[in-house]
Amino acid sequence: MYRKILITTDGSAVSSKTACAGVQFAEQLGAEVLALFVAPEYQYPIYVEIIPPSYPSETEYRAAMQRAGKQHTQDVADSCARRGVRCEALTAFHESAALKIVDVAQQHGCDLIFMGSHGRSGWGQLLLGSVTNKVLQHSKIPVLVHRLIKEPGSK
Repeated sequence: MYRKILITTDGSAVSSKTACAGVQFAEQLGAEVLALFVAPEYQYPIYVEIIPPSYPSETEYRAAMQRAGKQHTQDVADSCARRGVRCEALTAFHESAALKIVDVAQQHGCDLIFMGSHGRSGWGQLLLGSVTNKVLQHSKIPVLVHRLIKEPGSK
């Protein structure tokens, strides 16, 4: 059914649980995985006249985000390795994570985007601006939204 599944991760606990479910789904289908971490572009501090010496340079920032992306996508790659699922990992930079997710999926020939939802509804969803909702609005390929089920007694 699906041959290549893009699984997004931001390194959070919710994202990690979603990624594990995505890898399990890929294994069931015999699909390969593209694990993606999207970091925001470097921002110069526009509110000060002189850049503080402790402020990272663009090169330092990009290197730090590459390391973070490698760590977050490595968790997905390790899960894939344990299940015998072929995996490629990628860190990308963009101001809009949603648009970059859609773009990367198209560029890499993915036929499904697998991502999570925090389960917010009503005003919470409206005010927070969900990356998942934006991906759903812009993607031309199917998006499978994995919703974590709260266990009784958990907050």
